[in-house]
Amino acid sequence: MSDTLDPSRSPDLPEPIGSVGVVASLHKVPDGYQVVAQTTDGGDADLWKDGLFKSKVTRYLCFTRKNQDSVVVDMKFIDLRDAMPMGFTPVLETLDTKEPALRKRRLCVKICPRASAQTVLYDIQVMGRSKLPRTHYNCIGELNNMSIWYSAGDLPPTQRGLPSIANKTKTSTASPATSAATRPHFEHQASGSYALSVSIQLQHREKHCPLTFH
Repeated sequence: MSDTLDPSRSPDLPEPIGSVGVVASLHKVPDGYQVVAQTTDGGDADLWKDGLFKSKVTRYLCFTRKNQDSVVVDMKFIDLRDAMPMGFTPVLETLDTKEPALRKRRLCVKICPRASAQTVLYDIQVMGRSKLPRTHYNCIGELNNMSIWYSAGDLPPTQRGLPSIANKTKTSTASPATSAATRPHFEHQASGSYALSVSIQLQHREKHCPLTFH
C-alpha cells in the first residue's frame, strides 16, 4: 500500500470497512451498506456499462462498516484467468440478485480479524474522466474506463477491540471509582463512631474507676 492515512493526523477517521460487495440495483442495497453510485466527477459509477451503449444490466460497488468482527485490509482486480491471490476472496455474485458480480475482471478482497489488523480500508471511490492521483488513495485498476480507488490507514491499537468489549471495559473500570467515591463517607462514619466510643470510655473512667488496657 503506497499511500496510507495517518490516524494521528486524521483523528476523525470513520469505522474501517468490514465487507465489500456488488449490487445490481440501487434500490436493493442491503441494510447497513453504502453504495458507490457516482464517480468523483458526478458521473454514473455503473461498472457493467460498455462504452456509449446503455445496458439494462447495472453493477455498483458497495461496502459496510457494520461488520465489527473483521475488516477489509486490501482489495484488487485480477483477470478472469488469473489465479486467486493468497489470502484473498473473490466477489462472485451480487448481494441482491445473486447474479455474476462483474465481467471482464474479478474483484478480490482480503479480510482479517479486527483484533490482528494493522492497515485497513476506510473508503472506496470510483473515478471517471479525471485520472489525477488522489491523496491517500490507491488505484486497484480500471474497468469500463473507470478506475477504482481505496483509502487505507493504520488501525490504532485502541480501536482493534470490538466496541462492545470497550464498553464493558469502561463499565468495569468505573465500578472501583464508584466504590472509592463512597469509601471516604464510610470511613468518616467509622471514625466518628470510634471517637464517640473513646469519649464514652473517658467519661466512664472519670466517673467510676480507671480502665485497664492489656
